[in-house]
Amino acid sequence: MKTIFEYRDYREYMRDFYESRKRCSAFTWREFAKLSGFSSSGFLKLVCDGKTRLSKVAVEKILPAMNLSGPHADYFRLMVVFCDSPSSDKRRLAFERMLSIAGEHHVEFLEAKSFAYFSSWANPALRELAPIMAGATPLELGHALIPPISASEARESLELQESLGLLKKDENGNYKQTSKGVSSSREVVSATVVNMQKQYAGLAVDALDNFSRDERHISGMTMGLDRRAYERIALELDAFRKRVASIVSEVESYDCVYRLNLQLFPLSKKKGD
Repeated sequence: MKTIFEYRDYREYMRDFYESRKRCSAFTWREFAKLSGFSSSGFLKLVCDGKTRLSKVAVEKILPAMNLSGPHADYFRLMVVFCDSPSSDKRRLAFERMLSIAGEHHVEFLEAKSFAYFSSWANPALRELAPIMAGATPLELGHALIPPISASEARESLELQESLGLLKKDENGNYKQTSKGVSSSREVVSATVVNMQKQYAGLAVDALDNFSRDERHISGMTMGLDRRAYERIALELDAFRKRVASIVSEVESYDCVYRLNLQLFPLSKKKGD
């Protein structure tokens, strides 16, 4: 069985633990549950099948049953938060801590670099900016962003994107975009993209004060909708985003990097709630 620090999903770890014990003895789900102090013999199988979750109390009960203590127990607790928490911030922080503990035990996550890429708004911005600033230093690139970032932050971003294959240098040392995208597990992406979207939303607020009307277009409307109307508008927004992507694909030489946010969200509870 792999070390716990190689896992991302606590359910997968629990199932592997069960299968490992079962191969060596007549271990059953009933015995696993009894060893953990649960009255329901099928509870842990339901957890592993994704039909229910572990509460904080349940986590503490199952840890000694799997002989987990110290950093191993801490890592399992973090996996539960990462997999089950409804809060994107808590999932992100849990994954960051998982990365740290795994690194301390000489285990490197394949998703670590993609996690880092999605952790900051500046990474996609620099990917667009670097190719049009030939010969620019990390300091110049960082200061060309709004708001600016430091030379060290820009350098780290560029090195990260080179390692991911998102940017590459030509024979003159200038950056070129590749067609390669960032791939990662759905769980890792969801834990970080929401945070990036929050960052972009904050930049949109700042843009109201930082740019004149002829440099930014920010508008909106407040409306009453039912579910059918919401879904129709969501489809229109998706179609609009695709039309914008088509326009962008026709740009042969750009001189500035923009961000477009499409936002549709409730301002009230539903009637009856």
